[in-house]
Amino acid sequence: MPEPRQGEPRRPRRRRTEPDGLPPTRTAVRNAKITALPVAYAARRVGGIGRRAFGTASRDVELDIQARTAQHMFEVLGELKGCAAKLGQVLALYELALPPELGEPYREALSRLQDSVPAMLPGAVADAMATSLGPDWRNLFAEFEPRAAAAASVGQVHRATWSDGRRVAVKLMYPGAREAVRSDLEQIRRMAPLAKVFAPDADTRGLAEEFAACIIEELDYTKEAATQRIFAAAFADDPDFVVPDVVAQQGDVLVGEWLDGIPLNRIIASGAPAERSRVGLLVTRFVMSSFARTGLVYTDPHPGNFRILRDGRLGVVDFGACSPFPLEFPVLAGDIGDAALNGTDADLETALRRHGFVRPERDLDIAALVTMIAPIRDLFHQREVHLTQAFLRKQVQRVIEPRLSNVGRQLTAPPQYIPIGRTILATIGVLGQLEVQGALRDELTARLPELAAAVERFQLGEGTAATVRRLRPALTDASSAATPASTISSGPSTSRW
Repeated sequence: MPEPRQGEPRRPRRRRTEPDGLPPTRTAVRNAKITALPVAYAARRVGGIGRRAFGTASRDVELDIQARTAQHMFEVLGELKGCAAKLGQVLALYELALPPELGEPYREALSRLQDSVPAMLPGAVADAMATSLGPDWRNLFAEFEPRAAAAASVGQVHRATWSDGRRVAVKLMYPGAREAVRSDLEQIRRMAPLAKVFAPDADTRGLAEEFAACIIEELDYTKEAATQRIFAAAFADDPDFVVPDVVAQQGDVLVGEWLDGIPLNRIIASGAPAERSRVGLLVTRFVMSSFARTGLVYTDPHPGNFRILRDGRLGVVDFGACSPFPLEFPVLAGDIGDAALNGTDADLETALRRHGFVRPERDLDIAALVTMIAPIRDLFHQREVHLTQAFLRKQVQRVIEPRLSNVGRQLTAPPQYIPIGRTILATIGVLGQLEVQGALRDELTARLPELAAAVERFQLGEGTAATVRRLRPALTDASSAATPASTISSGPSTSRW
């Protein structure tokens, strides 16, 4: 296909899929497609050298390379679906590590990936529905739209009308999805030791197995239906949230009530600042209140799973990725939070070691760690903050900086906290895209009384003298940096990060 001239829209490439639009399941095919991503990127970099030699501006070449890579990523991950598409959703956070002008193509491509992976053709849909519901499955519906209304990593959604007249969403798993996911997970298991380069003390195999267990659970629609019923009951008649009821479930088909609303991606793209902040606080409140009401962690809070209803409530869909809430987490959050806010550096190191984030035999540069986490810890100093993309981008860059001296390499992550970690990372990504301004601290501590108590101790000045000395420079800098170029915005009670 000839390349478009500068300024012309790029025509989408024709995707090569299996018959009827199904994802490829053969291991060799999937591995080859994933391997092609870095190879193609390297080829674009080499080609860029020649283009610069012929006079093309370096910035134009770099932007074009990033746009092409983003499009390639969208096509490959979207075609493969399964874990590959789930990886694309996670990458939405790490896009923050790129400068804004280079990150934009990734943001656009990954946003489309969340809702627009290639759909099955009608013939394949009919066959898959019959496999789960029987040859007379159409009798269950007054109407059924054979074209997908939305598509995701392991399934797609169809609009329909149930036999009793209710408007419903029919979630149908892709035939072959289980085989594709197992293939991807085997790749992840084999690649796990490579992560030692970045986190030598982490239990990478344990983390990979925990991640695999989370993904495999998303293939169980019977479990998902049961989980959705728990959430629907817990949030019934809630003034802030709507969880659709389950209408029916059998095999690889899950039927739930249809939710009309504005996709969160649209709010991110064009919502007014006040609405973006309101919605971001609602997302945080839902995530934090879920474990208190249901005993489960909602581990997949990416934009594709939220809708803004006409009455302003937040609609939530997709409950395949929910895990039991670790009962010890509130104590952990309170213990580490109290040490970070009110204790000494030694107190913080003791708390981290007690909860398994540092191996017993490993040294820890606690001073370097305190410096690294200071901007995050300082979010708890004031009730209202403005969480900006620039702030989050800087923190992500600091954490993933590939230096041997990076203190992050001295830490590990207990595998049982993988669901919580996944939730935190995904929620931060959403809040950053929305650039939320408001009482974020209150939303984070309302369901964690141990952490709330630590914050209250800090507000009352009950921390150690060493802590006060440690925090004073940060607070002084914040109060004196109110300039147009500052990261602190107007108002004595609102910090802009």
